[in-house]
Amino acid sequence: MRGDENGAGAPAPSMLSRPARRGTVMIDGYNLALEAGTGVATYARNLSFACGELGYRTEILYGTRAAPSTDPLLREIAFFDPNAGSPSFLLELSRRLVQLCTSPMGIRARDVPMSGKVISRAFQSRMPHYDRIWNAPELFSRSYWHFRAYKHFLTVGGVPRPDLMHWTYPLPIRLPGTRNIYTLHDLVPLRLPFTTLDNKKFYKRMIQGVLQRADHIVTVSESSKRDIVELFDYPEEKITNTYQAVSIPAKYAEKPDDLVREEVEGAFGLTYKGYFLFFGAIEPKKNISRLIEAYLASQVDEPLVLLGKTAWKAGEELRFLNEGSNRYLEQLDNLTFVRDRVRRFDYAPFPLLVSLIRGAKALVFPSLYEGFGLPVLEAMSLGTPVITSNTASIPEVAGDAALLVDPYDPRAIANAIKTVSSDAELRGVLSGRGRAQAALFSESRYRDRLAALYAQLMPEDANVS
Repeated sequence: MRGDENGAGAPAPSMLSRPARRGTVMIDGYNLALEAGTGVATYARNLSFACGELGYRTEILYGTRAAPSTDPLLREIAFFDPNAGSPSFLLELSRRLVQLCTSPMGIRARDVPMSGKVISRAFQSRMPHYDRIWNAPELFSRSYWHFRAYKHFLTVGGVPRPDLMHWTYPLPIRLPGTRNIYTLHDLVPLRLPFTTLDNKKFYKRMIQGVLQRADHIVTVSESSKRDIVELFDYPEEKITNTYQAVSIPAKYAEKPDDLVREEVEGAFGLTYKGYFLFFGAIEPKKNISRLIEAYLASQVDEPLVLLGKTAWKAGEELRFLNEGSNRYLEQLDNLTFVRDRVRRFDYAPFPLLVSLIRGAKALVFPSLYEGFGLPVLEAMSLGTPVITSNTASIPEVAGDAALLVDPYDPRAIANAIKTVSSDAELRGVLSGRGRAQAALFSESRYRDRLAALYAQLMPEDANVS
């Protein structure tokens, strides 16, 4: 699942049953910071567990604000609270100046001794699988301004060299002395530049730097692979598409329907199987404004539920809601109520999110562009019918198990909503096909693809089981 609740119910590192060691893989913690909650965080966390299941020693390299203390206990404390012992403004300023001057020599990481002295149970569901954790203070933010200042990649020292360094995001960093591979999930800032706030010139230069320095590129769909090849004239044989996996713990995915009904009605005031759902960030790429326009035009009785935090340009995406055009009058026991046809929630804990997806009549996800489209797969795996886009990677993920529409055409989205609302037989077909399609992206299939990739790239002596 998505967000910082992904992996709830997953085994702790010591609980994994693993084959004999195959070598060491180090994964960056760029999207694994404890406060993070994104689809890329889901990818990185699932990758760490897949590495453990495959028998690789798995080490995580974080870049939190934690100060590089010589005290092991303080390093452990600071990992869970990076603000512990924050320096004064003057000390912070002087440290920044020193960092700028010394960054050409690289940055050193130190191990984080997970001794158990800090009670960390509250973070268990957010943690990746790991055999050892490292931290290089502000590694990722420093890498960006180092690349801006020097046009070189920042290097990391102080860690034993793994057999493979897997960066889960395009970062201007390289670990010397080993093979470095980078996952490029998509090229949205270049393909749909109006949907992101990135400095496009800097982003393009950084992607070029990654492609020049990478020993291999990993991506998550054939669509993203084509973009990399076509936009940068990059050799196709240096890119591997591993797709992603969907994994929802059985205690949530198989919860009895009557309990799901209680949670949906009690926590959200919604009728079980009586609403349409979108979940994800409220931002231009997700196409929320057209979704709302289409939903209101469809005139279906069921409300539309939007679950997600607001991002940039959220006001424009939600303009119909602000104008009050989503309200209707309802007569009940000789009383007249005003109800919102579109209802918004910023957040739902992981167990409630799963129930919200299961309780929906359908997921409506008309995103303009996705490198993979994890919400589509998550909904299908739970048997929820899906209406989604016919663009970018989504047809690869959805197959024939969803209604595919032109995301730029509100009328097409509206017609799909009306059809799903009124056609119970179609909903049943989509539900069954969705579960079958989601099975193609199981954890075991993902591990097989990952194992084949790593076998290619690992030193021969590291692949001896």
